[in-house]
Amino acid sequence: MRPPLPVGTARHWSRRLLRVAPARADHIPAARIAVGVAGPLFVLLATDHLSWALFASFGAFTSIYSRYEPTRLRLRRQVLMGSVLTACVVAGSLVAHLGAASGAALTVALHLLVPPLVAGGVALLVRWRGIRPGGALFAVFAVGAVATAGASAPVWVALLVAAGSAAWCVLLGVLWHWLGEAHPDADASGLPVDLPRRDGAAEFFRYALACFLGGCAGMLSGMSSPYWAQIAAVVPLSAPRRGDQIERGLHRVIGTGLGVVLAALLLGLSAPAWLVIVFVVVLQFLTELYVLRNYSLSLLFITPMALLMVHLAHPQPVAAMLEARVVETVLGVTMGLAVVVVPVLWRRWRAAR
Repeated sequence: MRPPLPVGTARHWSRRLLRVAPARADHIPAARIAVGVAGPLFVLLATDHLSWALFASFGAFTSIYSRYEPTRLRLRRQVLMGSVLTACVVAGSLVAHLGAASGAALTVALHLLVPPLVAGGVALLVRWRGIRPGGALFAVFAVGAVATAGASAPVWVALLVAAGSAAWCVLLGVLWHWLGEAHPDADASGLPVDLPRRDGAAEFFRYALACFLGGCAGMLSGMSSPYWAQIAAVVPLSAPRRGDQIERGLHRVIGTGLGVVLAALLLGLSAPAWLVIVFVVVLQFLTELYVLRNYSLSLLFITPMALLMVHLAHPQPVAAMLEARVVETVLGVTMGLAVVVVPVLWRRWRAAR
């Protein structure tokens, strides 16, 4: 057995970044999650409503929650998170409609303030309920992407499509009980975590602050999609310890850089819509195979999947979209790590004085 490497050395960090954890029959939940995404998107394709694809995709993220947990607990938690994600889609649609009906100043204010409030609230909720995956990445993604895509449909359409997609994924979560995803012996009570009020307030504040700083950096960069910076800013915070948070941020930057290359290849094919949906479903399956085993490797698939989803519903110049994804990811991770590291440096400086 190799002796552990000193923390902070280049070999230590390279081993952590390249380490792939053992598999845990990941193909079973990965197949469920991929089917959860495929169903709503093919329905929208068949009915010629692909402009609503973002609403369906974010509702389908319901299936990502509560892996490796008993079926009854997964049912309760997915109903909760499906409702949360649907509310986030509705909030993004409201921001899009208000922005279209108002001036640029109010639009900027809404894009800077609404996602941080969502980030803080959802992060606090999932920590209090002990839900996995933790953090607020999917909620911020839903609000930011739907708000940026513009008023493509009435708010009630966003609500119905997202809710229908979430309900489909909840149903799959129950049906997969008979396909090997029962986990009756899993150690999960489902009871709320005893979270002191001060810790809860700190959790809300750091997520809201990171998301706000990421949004400001994204806006100042002049790129087309500042919400990518907001997403990247909250990513490191979901890890439990400071070293893990730094690792998660590095994973995000490295994986995004590699994933953008694959995204450029797939977007350069100018594939028909049905084939783009196939790409999204396959990438979702591959993502779920590796997301709990090596985050940067999973981002090789997450990045093109997310970009294809956005491009499917809201086509835009490919080069600008890819550039924005890279630049805003770096800016967002920087802001997120600043929220992690600066308080530590501040305490050390005060102690030294």
